[in-house]
Amino acid sequence: MAKSQTSHETQDQLHAFLDALHSGAFDEIRRMLRGMSPAEVARLIESTPLRARNLLWQLIDKEDEGEVLQYVNEELAAHFLRHRNTEDIVSLVEGFDTDDFADLLQELPKTVMRQVLDSLDDQNRYRIETILGYPEDTAGGLMDTDIITIRPDISLDVVLRYLRRHESLPDTTDNLHVVNRTGQFVGILPLTKLLIKDPGMSVREAMNTDAKAIPASTPAREVAQTFEREDLVTAPVVDDNGVLLGRITIDDVVDVILEGADHSLMSMAGMDEDEDTFAPVWKTTRRRAVWLGINLLTAFLASYMIGLFEGTLEKVVALAVLMPIVASMGGIAGNQTLTLVIRGMALGHVGSANVRWLISKEMAVGFLNGILWSAVVGTIATLWFNDIMLGAVLATAMIINLLIAAMAGASLPMLLDKMGIDPALSGGVILTTVTDVVGFCSFLGLATLYYT
Repeated sequence: MAKSQTSHETQDQLHAFLDALHSGAFDEIRRMLRGMSPAEVARLIESTPLRARNLLWQLIDKEDEGEVLQYVNEELAAHFLRHRNTEDIVSLVEGFDTDDFADLLQELPKTVMRQVLDSLDDQNRYRIETILGYPEDTAGGLMDTDIITIRPDISLDVVLRYLRRHESLPDTTDNLHVVNRTGQFVGILPLTKLLIKDPGMSVREAMNTDAKAIPASTPAREVAQTFEREDLVTAPVVDDNGVLLGRITIDDVVDVILEGADHSLMSMAGMDEDEDTFAPVWKTTRRRAVWLGINLLTAFLASYMIGLFEGTLEKVVALAVLMPIVASMGGIAGNQTLTLVIRGMALGHVGSANVRWLISKEMAVGFLNGILWSAVVGTIATLWFNDIMLGAVLATAMIINLLIAAMAGASLPMLLDKMGIDPALSGGVILTTVTDVVGFCSFLGLATLYYT
């Protein structure tokens, strides 16, 4: 959802609010809130610790609550609505776009969601249930069903008179959608054409028939790519039979892009992109515990591999000092490649057609970097411990690990994606395990061959 102010301004407002809160100046807080836009209030709420944000919500004027809710994240909005009755919830969200309304409903308990749906009129319930029928990360889950449709056999003058009967048009309306008698999408009529063409011209003559509709099952990532590639502001969404269901607007696509960026960043640490910075301690602990447990298992695996070479380590203590270098260099090199490939997949640049070339290229880069940095660390190790063979073992192990890291970093995302596993979520921990194990085994294995 939209954010409209800089972090510096938010922090200044937050300081002022917290100072007023600690002094009990609630009337002053109300005055502060009335002087802020709904987006600014939402930003302030999201930047406030849990107890203070609940109080802040209570101090918002009742008539402004619905507007503020449109700008906070769905999880927090659901928190504020969870204990409100059905009538209050419907009243507060009546200004929401249907797609935002559907997203919010999915955060509420099932019984509350059903009660809210049952309280809606038939038309609005049908619109919301149409969106809920599709996964949230598809075109069907993103679309807004509030659209204006027209038939191709009427004149532009009739269309103009039809539009004037409306009190307002849906936000970001740039086209009218043309459908046949069965509701199938046949084209769009840009508002610019409606204004400049002869009013006696028919819609069929003026409309664009080359506009492509997006199937409702299309993944959100592909929708964003289509908007970027075609420079779209809005796009129609159709079902498997070509029946027009709704439209996707650029603000929805911006949300997809931002959520994708958040997802990539947060997933690297095993966290959800909707993670609330000021969520309760127990809730945050529970979410992070699983990821820490997975990492602990991989750490035990790496420790087990080191334990296999216990005898060698006892004979040559220098190995214990140097072996983290091999694993660390491999991990960094592998993550560089992994990040590049995941980004390429997200942009649609990387796929089965060119992944082999990419793997070859990354392995070449890994080999050249391996040659360069193995020479550096090999020389340092030789001078440090006065043992040329130790330097040679370290250099060779580093070349091996950088090659494996490049291959794993380039191939893992594609492999995980084919298995239906999110590469951003699990790629990092798998890659770290691979580079640690290969690094330790290659270094200690080569040392074992020479020193025993």
